[in-house]
Amino acid sequence: MLAVPGGDAFPDGAPADTCVKSRTNEPNHGAARTQSLAALPYQVVASGNVYGPGTQIQVTIHGQRDVFRGFFLQARDAQTNEWIGTWYDTPNTKSIPECSSVTHADNRDKEQATFVWQAPKDRQGQVYFTGTIVKNYGTFWSGVIASVPTAAGRSF
Repeated sequence: MLAVPGGDAFPDGAPADTCVKSRTNEPNHGAARTQSLAALPYQVVASGNVYGPGTQIQVTIHGQRDVFRGFFLQARDAQTNEWIGTWYDTPNTKSIPECSSVTHADNRDKEQATFVWQAPKDRQGQVYFTGTIVKNYGTFWSGVIASVPTAAGRSF
């Protein structure tokens, strides 16, 4: 793989303002724009989408044919669309609690990344996980929504 200076994902993850920029949840990578989701070479799968107080849900990004360098995932309540819950710190990740998000902590090639989200202790409902996967600085997919195996509940 050819490395181009400035061609990688942000080395220590997305900044917190990613949640509130004009292109929400999308990286500010110069003139680069999101790729078509129809060409997404990654799977994003959540172990569920229904939560009760303190429920934990696992979310995994897996490269089917390709490695990825970065990611930004956010948990949102399916009814209100508000940011909800918290993410556990797992290897090579960092959470952005201001907007219920998790991002990469390094820009090395990844074949898979797994995260654990925890619901608030005082709520219940349905959640969805959305965000961006970065192959390299100029190639990324935004608006990705995690799928949920049908046996685990309603699929988004």
